[in-house]
Amino acid sequence: MTFTTRPTLRGTFGMVSSTHWLASQSAMRLLELGGNAFDAAAAAGFVLHVVEPHLNGPGGEVPAIIATAADPTPRVLCGQGVAPAGATIEHFKGLGLSLIPGSGPLAAAVPGAVDAWLLLLRDHGSLPLRTVLEPAIGYARNGHPVLARVGDTVNTVRELFTEHWPTSAELWLQGGAAPRANELFRNPAYADTLERLLLAAEEAGADRVAQLERARTTWRQGFIAEAIDRFSRLPHRDSSGEDHAGLITADDVASYEATWEEPTTFDWHGHTVAKTGPWGQGPALLQSLAVLAELGDPSALDLTSAEAVHTTTEITKLSYADREAWYGEGDVPLKTLLSPAYAAERAALVGAAASYELRPGSPDGRVPRLPSLVSGVVGDASTGEPTVAPDGGTRGDTCHVDVIDQWGNVISATPSGGWLQSSPTIPELGFCLGSRLQMFWLEEGLASSLAPGLRPRTTLTPTLVLRDGTPVLACGSPGGDQQDQWQLLFLLRHLAGGQDLQEAIDAPAWHTTAFPSSFYPRAAVPGNLTLESRLGPVVRDTLISKGHQVVESAPWSLGRLCAVSRTADGVLAAAANPRGMQGYATGR
Repeated sequence: MTFTTRPTLRGTFGMVSSTHWLASQSAMRLLELGGNAFDAAAAAGFVLHVVEPHLNGPGGEVPAIIATAADPTPRVLCGQGVAPAGATIEHFKGLGLSLIPGSGPLAAAVPGAVDAWLLLLRDHGSLPLRTVLEPAIGYARNGHPVLARVGDTVNTVRELFTEHWPTSAELWLQGGAAPRANELFRNPAYADTLERLLLAAEEAGADRVAQLERARTTWRQGFIAEAIDRFSRLPHRDSSGEDHAGLITADDVASYEATWEEPTTFDWHGHTVAKTGPWGQGPALLQSLAVLAELGDPSALDLTSAEAVHTTTEITKLSYADREAWYGEGDVPLKTLLSPAYAAERAALVGAAASYELRPGSPDGRVPRLPSLVSGVVGDASTGEPTVAPDGGTRGDTCHVDVIDQWGNVISATPSGGWLQSSPTIPELGFCLGSRLQMFWLEEGLASSLAPGLRPRTTLTPTLVLRDGTPVLACGSPGGDQQDQWQLLFLLRHLAGGQDLQEAIDAPAWHTTAFPSSFYPRAAVPGNLTLESRLGPVVRDTLISKGHQVVESAPWSLGRLCAVSRTADGVLAAAANPRGMQGYATGR
């Protein structure tokens, strides 16, 4: 028997995996009450706003991929907000900025998470909104044992809060101190916000769908949009070192609605892997799978070897170079990028030594264009731990939740943004705006150039996997640019290597930061390869001999995977990441 940090849970009733135990147990409660996977996931999503406020919030976003028992065809739920009407390249350049700040109201996209969760409930939920919101309201009103990392994050940005963001200091530095690990922390303003939203919804009558539509209208056009409008107009310090007002107006909030979309899919090793469109980085994972398929049988790849680490790293560099050159809201040559012929061209570039070049391809003969700021930009190689700077700039902070129920409904969702450190707290609402606009470039003619009404090319990337048209796996991970790198390793181990969920999650991980970061200040570290020390000195030294700039991370520091699955005979399974001692799977 292979040792794992926890068992892979198995049962037939329902399974949940998320990045926080309270969210997982809240979701499981909804299943026990007779709800389906979508009720459960939404309950978890609202709880995550409360218990992981340094990783996501109501002012952020959430993409998800679902399949229903009635229709197993995967669908993408896009809760990624757009750039406000006033967010133009000219506006930012007029402020003397060459990059969008990584924190502060100027970096905020229109909030998308709450409308997306409500849309999910309207179209596929089964329980009353009050039942779904009850756990989140309870934890916000009565308190929850706060994570040590919340207090650590607050202490990192203490000076920013006390000197420039007084409304954040009022909430997060009560009595002058950051929240202490495991003490009860309350956010009564957010509890009030949810209760006002719920009461407005219930004024629409007893019909569940009517209540959810009223809740969506209230969020977009009522007291919440008005408060966002007022507060966004106030200048606050951001990561540029200056004070700037935000751009979001009540009209921006009112005009945004979450949407249902077709996924991007790729057939690989007997499975169909579904991701978001190229407004997210998800297709980069599919490109990596396509190139791997050109290099041989993926089940023959020994993921404990230096050769496997080298190969997957070099493939990732190529896929992410294409992400930088081609992904966005415009005319993305996705069909060619995922074609066998193109994958073969890219596979031929995987050499015996580490590459230090950013090498996007030329699909359909197009000439790739990269941001001019990429040249010569160098940053530090993250160990994969969420990184928070003293000015509130954040890299890679995110949550995840997967749920599958007894009927076969399944969802993979990756909530993020609206971090407590991303923007000043709006006092009457109890939450802040996000900073996802930092993923746009302030340069015309790029795949991800800033323009009003466009979605930033997000790193958020849930995954749904089907076999013979039936969903068999939902998975995902926090981690910014690392999300699809860690998921690639998981899929190789589980789908091709035959490891069970927990074994594949527990196995040593690695990633590269050799391409421009999606986060301010958009740094790249050419040649970087960061790996967990559990891979051992022989693997490390071999990789160094191949030219990689190896950064050896702590033995249990990389990867944040959650996963749930279903076999053909109806056995459900779940597993969660042990790193950080926070993720939790539950089910029966």
